[in-house]
Amino acid sequence: MSDEAVSPGPREPAWVRHAIAWHVFPLGAVGAEPLRPDGDPAGPSSPAGAVAAEHRLLRLVPWLDHLVGLGANVLQLGPVLDSMSHGYDTVDYLRVDPRLGTEEDLVTLIAEAHARGVKVMLDGVFNHTGLAHPAFARLAQEGPSCASAGMYRLTWPGGEEAWVPGTAPGYERFEGQDWLPALNHASPEVAGLVAGVMEHWCERGVDGWRLDAAYAVDPVFWRSVLPRVRDRFPQVYVYGEVIHGDYAGVVEASGMDAVTQYELRQAVWHSLADANLFELDWTLTRHAEMLGRFVPWTFVGNHDTTRIASALGDRRLLGHALALLLLLPGTPAVYYGDEEGLEAVKEERLGGDDAIRAPLPPAPWGEESPGAPTRHLHAELIALRRRLPWLHDAVLERLHLDNRLLSVALRPREAGVAGEGAQAEGVVLALSLEQEPAWLPTGGRGRVLAGAHGLEPARPVDDGVALPPMGWAVLG
Repeated sequence: MSDEAVSPGPREPAWVRHAIAWHVFPLGAVGAEPLRPDGDPAGPSSPAGAVAAEHRLLRLVPWLDHLVGLGANVLQLGPVLDSMSHGYDTVDYLRVDPRLGTEEDLVTLIAEAHARGVKVMLDGVFNHTGLAHPAFARLAQEGPSCASAGMYRLTWPGGEEAWVPGTAPGYERFEGQDWLPALNHASPEVAGLVAGVMEHWCERGVDGWRLDAAYAVDPVFWRSVLPRVRDRFPQVYVYGEVIHGDYAGVVEASGMDAVTQYELRQAVWHSLADANLFELDWTLTRHAEMLGRFVPWTFVGNHDTTRIASALGDRRLLGHALALLLLLPGTPAVYYGDEEGLEAVKEERLGGDDAIRAPLPPAPWGEESPGAPTRHLHAELIALRRRLPWLHDAVLERLHLDNRLLSVALRPREAGVAGEGAQAEGVVLALSLEQEPAWLPTGGRGRVLAGAHGLEPARPVDDGVALPPMGWAVLG
């Protein structure tokens, strides 16, 4: 499982080593309308202007203290730029969606985050635009000679010479969705657009970017964008949404810092729900190999997945999933509401994401909320990770494996690194899915650093640990 041959190769900014993110989908979190109102947001008498005047994005400011209270230090925002509906159908990259407010509101949110030591990341939707984006909308009237024609993947009925005003082109759609015309990433104009947008918002304080649908873009495209952005903003962090395939190859071809570790998310919930820890072990072997080349963005839930509490089915497994998220190497992100143990299922239908992108309450959850124990466990494990920053790119070694039992040793990739916190000799994560007490080897680690709440405590026994039924523990 271990990969000790090389240290991770990316040039990720130094701050990312200590990054733990809280991921919010703003349009859902503030209860925005499903469709953008008509009109100019700058005109107070227009429907768009009226909703912009509600400044809903500022409702997230009180939640920054909640984020800090968890122990996180990065706010990953979902789409905030002007769009037609769900945020991934952009119509203006340089304007905040009026359903969220104004540019000033976003700048205020960023400033408030920075005042608390929190970095802010945006969701960059650069694989496609919305159908109503001006660069696409003008094509039917301006034809093949339109300045933006080269920005999309188009075909003209009967050929370019046969075009007459009012004839719309055929176009490549992102995943077959008519309202999402795909951009042409071979176009220098598209590279210039994307770099300009990223620079524009970095100038306003943005610290990093998630690149939406990066799996659909030729990775080489980013070599024409990211150097320009980093030349001005060398501390910007960039990761791409990649679901399957050669993660490390994409990182190296694109120059991105990281990609999303969907394989690990799948293995975590599925191996726990099915009591098949061999699946998780197989994925951890691949994960360990990646760490020699880059450190992935890790998560157990996001805006596109069924919430982890619902995916697992048995809420006794939430602690296991959370321990895996916060002990395993990676740059971990907690999806808003998961820290409260919220449940919701993603459905494959129009509006099927609404439940997993639910509104936040007006004020952060308090001690009286039903999810307080889950929230406390998040804070406890995040605090433990803070004491062990070397976990970011730790070396993994399997100590024991069967269907229902797994113990994994984690230790620093580089021995004796100054400032890397306590337990520099390593820790062990032990998991049990057994309905009876179980014993696992821990390589002699006998001090319990964290464990399942509400159960009998884990007990060091010989050179291992005795876990209660459905228990887990971290030992040092």
